[in-house]
Amino acid sequence: MNDAKIAVDNTVGDIEALKDRCAAAAPRHDWSRAEIAELFNLPFNDLLFLAQQVHRRHFSATQVQMSTLLSIKTGGCPEDCGYCSQSAKFDTGLKAEKLIDVEATLAAARAAKANGASRFCMGAAWRNPKDRDLDKICAMISGVKALGMETCATLGMLTPEQARRLNEAGLDYYNHNLDTSPEYYGQVVTTRTYQDRLDTLAHVRDAGMKVCCGGILGLGEKPEDRVGLLHSLATLPVHPESVPINMLVQVKGTPLGDSARVDGIEFVRTIAVARIIMPKSMVRLSAGREQMSDELQALCFLAGANSIFIGEKLLTTKNPEQDRDQALFAKLGIEAMPYSTAEIESAEAAQ
Repeated sequence: MNDAKIAVDNTVGDIEALKDRCAAAAPRHDWSRAEIAELFNLPFNDLLFLAQQVHRRHFSATQVQMSTLLSIKTGGCPEDCGYCSQSAKFDTGLKAEKLIDVEATLAAARAAKANGASRFCMGAAWRNPKDRDLDKICAMISGVKALGMETCATLGMLTPEQARRLNEAGLDYYNHNLDTSPEYYGQVVTTRTYQDRLDTLAHVRDAGMKVCCGGILGLGEKPEDRVGLLHSLATLPVHPESVPINMLVQVKGTPLGDSARVDGIEFVRTIAVARIIMPKSMVRLSAGREQMSDELQALCFLAGANSIFIGEKLLTTKNPEQDRDQALFAKLGIEAMPYSTAEIESAEAAQ
């Protein structure tokens, strides 16, 4: 990409045959990196046409799932993720705070539901949760679930027992991103390994919860690393039911605070390839929307994105104002995906 095609070997064969394989009824878990690279290399219009065909096979073309993300414990994280404002290792001006009260969380969830959100996500800046915090977290999960919303949490790494407790409390989804390719990962994070992340995903699956897992573009990665990220996701034993694709929000004081912005067309290509190779997953247009034009967001939806975060903040970074989102959706004819539809589709994705 970046005006140059990704180098591939000669194992893919005829591109029309590859397109036929993309149209297979059942999701595949045997994608090769060469196949994924060839999808990235398709002419832009061909790629979007293929992605839209796959999308319409499994989802409504005009419905987008609305989620809200709340920081329930901000700052002071001991990890060194090079993009994160909440790391205690970087001077970003963010003060560490304690875990918020259960009722404050439920009040935010009620407001999110009133604004059209069907899923409520809770994020805590931890390397891993302490067992003493889980009682409070589980109370939050049960309370949000009682409001008739899907629940999601991102709390860092989990042990098998912690995953089991969260599941018993009613947690539907657990978010734990891979961030980038296995090869580039060490340039972004050194305090936990790629395998640590995969282990947590396995614990989540074994406990019976659904997986929310994606990555970030704009970390200084090469086009081949975007291929590697999507390959890691698409070859998991079960595709993540939610795949957030984030555009890096540069945070002053972090090692990646001066990173170059991702080209918009290349970002859309990544959305489209994710949709094609993980056809039943929710592909979420996540961080970075506040900096995107209406036109770029429209292309992302055309490419197969069908989930977003609404609300003024994503943990500690800005998100589009509600009025702007409503105006965009009205122009595009987009409506909120009902909770029941989201639940059915995510259940199908696990099959």
